[in-house]
Amino acid sequence: MLFLTQSAAVFGIDALIVDIEINLQPVKGEADTSSPVIIVGLPDTAIRESRERIRAAITNSSFFFPFHKTTINLAPADVRKEGASFDLPIALGILGANGDLGNHESLKNILSVGELSLDGRIRPVRGALSIALRARENGVENLILPEENGTEAAVVQNINVYPVRDLREAVAVSQSLLSGKDTPIQPLKPNIADLKTNENKYRADFAEVRGQASAKRALEVASAGGHNILLIGPPGSGKTMLAKRLPTILPPLEFEEALEITKIHSVAGLTGKSGLVTARPFKSPHHTVSQAGLIGGGSIPRPGEVSLAHLGVLFLDELPEFDKTVLEVLRQPMEDKQVTISRAATSLTFPSNFTLVASMNPCPCGYFGSSRECRCSPPQIQRYVGKISGPLLDRIDIHIDVPAVNFKELRGKNVAAGESSETIRERVIAAREIQLNRLNGDGVYSNSAMSPTQIRRFCALDADSENLLERAMTRQGLSARAHDRILKVARTIADLEGGENISAAHLSEAISYRSLDRNYWT
Repeated sequence: MLFLTQSAAVFGIDALIVDIEINLQPVKGEADTSSPVIIVGLPDTAIRESRERIRAAITNSSFFFPFHKTTINLAPADVRKEGASFDLPIALGILGANGDLGNHESLKNILSVGELSLDGRIRPVRGALSIALRARENGVENLILPEENGTEAAVVQNINVYPVRDLREAVAVSQSLLSGKDTPIQPLKPNIADLKTNENKYRADFAEVRGQASAKRALEVASAGGHNILLIGPPGSGKTMLAKRLPTILPPLEFEEALEITKIHSVAGLTGKSGLVTARPFKSPHHTVSQAGLIGGGSIPRPGEVSLAHLGVLFLDELPEFDKTVLEVLRQPMEDKQVTISRAATSLTFPSNFTLVASMNPCPCGYFGSSRECRCSPPQIQRYVGKISGPLLDRIDIHIDVPAVNFKELRGKNVAAGESSETIRERVIAAREIQLNRLNGDGVYSNSAMSPTQIRRFCALDADSENLLERAMTRQGLSARAHDRILKVARTIADLEGGENISAAHLSEAISYRSLDRNYWT
């Protein structure tokens, strides 16, 4: 008997519908409990091993595993499939072909995914949100999946999501859907408002940071325009403390943005029972991270840190300590806001629209230019800073000094508390609204992403500002890319102040953020 079920395979952050055909052929002679099960259609090792998991799960769930030669085809046959998420649909197909689901030839309008335990329990899978989105696009109305993935998949509207704990529940739901009866488990319909209750709730706050007014200002500008920023200062000056508070002043996520982030984290297996990701991600990889860990990779590519930080913050602490070849691979994702990973079998593209926050000491010992004595020679300092290439520095819009905090700012009772993250965030949101109204028609949502045409259109300068920019480029040897980034930062500063045009004061502040230009240091 032939029976058809549907499942899905995840490639990158998207899913592909897979048709699973089950054919039972009687075995000649005496019944054999070790009847052969053949799986075709480019399965990987995990899928080939599923034969024993499925046999044990069906038997231990009080169903009968047929004494037939079982042939399972995963279509399309020319696409390689991987993972254990096909266990559940294959098991349902075998039971359907054996007549346990009634007199039907397929699970019509039902898509299922899940890994089976030997006792029939269903384990969670990766990419549940991507699978739900693909099912809806293909007109599938019902989705059966593990209980742990229910909340994540149920945020997709216009599809019935049935979270099940074991094979028996999956069979009961399938029987009810095929017969048109009420299902024993009601479709999960989460309240999106409840999922977003933790949005914008952070334990950290900018009010906790004593002093560092210039660094706070630079981070505000970076948040308002989506600019990359580099913090330079001695150990203990607060660079990491400041960086960890940047997400608290970024604008809140829109629902579609939250879906996009959740898709990436779901593919990486990082969502769990939390469902929708409602906070902007903050990723801080160790300086021993590899290229594949940072950018993504694998025989079937998976997202790296730059994609997991999509629409959030990627923090690289102690930037010169990272391997130089690892840092250089950041250049293309920082420009294109996406990363393409090519392999012999496939080529996948992951989004990587992140805000880069990096920190570094001014020298190997960390105390150059501070009140403590520096033990480094000029060649040592040049070699240390030279670990960061000029092209990479060019792509970082803002370089800001973070000096050591003095005792009075740290302990002074009469020192006023700094502004809270909520107050700063209101100004950032207002500046972003100005940018959206100005740029949204062109498909750009922040000043940092403006094209050269948009820069010429929206970053016009008066005569004084033109002279100021010319002198800065001549004296500091700034590149054409640095020229454009200065104008973008100046435009953001003007937006924070509600200015229609860029003034000389706005441009002067933007130029002051290019102090680490390569020619300046040499």
